[in-house]
Amino acid sequence: MGSGPSMLPKPTPRAHPERRQPREPGRVVAACYRAGVTSQVSKQPTDVMTPTTSPIETLTAEDVRVAFADTWGDMGPAWNVTPSVARVHGYLLVSGVTLTERDIREALGLSHRAASLALAELEEWQLVERVDDAPRDPRPGPSAAAWRVVGDRWRWFQRVAEERRAREADPLQPRLAVCLELAEQAVAAAPEDTEARWLRTWIAEIQGLATLFDRALRALSRADTDEIARGFSVLARVSDQTLDQLLRLFGSLPEDELAETLESLARTSPTAARRILKAANRIARLNR
Repeated sequence: MGSGPSMLPKPTPRAHPERRQPREPGRVVAACYRAGVTSQVSKQPTDVMTPTTSPIETLTAEDVRVAFADTWGDMGPAWNVTPSVARVHGYLLVSGVTLTERDIREALGLSHRAASLALAELEEWQLVERVDDAPRDPRPGPSAAAWRVVGDRWRWFQRVAEERRAREADPLQPRLAVCLELAEQAVAAAPEDTEARWLRTWIAEIQGLATLFDRALRALSRADTDEIARGFSVLARVSDQTLDQLLRLFGSLPEDELAETLESLARTSPTAARRILKAANRIARLNR
């Protein structure tokens, strides 16, 4: 699957879905099924779901949408997101149209409270937004708020990156700083202690690694989603062998020179950058 912007046509607005009967626990949808997925909470393999319980000819597009939402929800705990929130987001993502809270809760078999809390949390994360001019629900009852996804699927992965940083990098940094200060004190108290000096160096290196990890997640979080999609699209065009060769090449170059070159390249215009790429390509072909 390509990582760039989708070339598929936009889904046409759907009529409000018919009221669905509550789904049986463990119902298997053939369009999407889990096979040997390991739960991030229990660390035990989940039940293998096979597409044999429902004839393929009975499946509908709505079955596929709900199956995707269930899959998205199963991954929620791995992202530190509650399953109900992830399911609601997954259903809105795969639907591609504006839906009311009633549409969502009836499709996913959620209570009004669960659906409302999930939408409120997604709105707080700026992953969904209310729609004021949505078509009125023809079904009886008060007019319900309507919702749609903000941005594209890459915004969700940015949110996951932000959550990883908040859970892992942010709490670690001050604690590593305390450990480094303790090592500094140990070295100051016994300058000839080789073990204390080694610990100071080692902890400083770990702190540097944590800082780089934090910086990478922050860069991913603030990047435009189109830029992220384009970057992954380019990555998909490059073979694993080429990536390995690039890593070895970068490892063989002086760090200062490589950093200076990247700084200069970042300041060039797109036109100049394309000329540089073409020149580099010609040089690389001559050196084969």
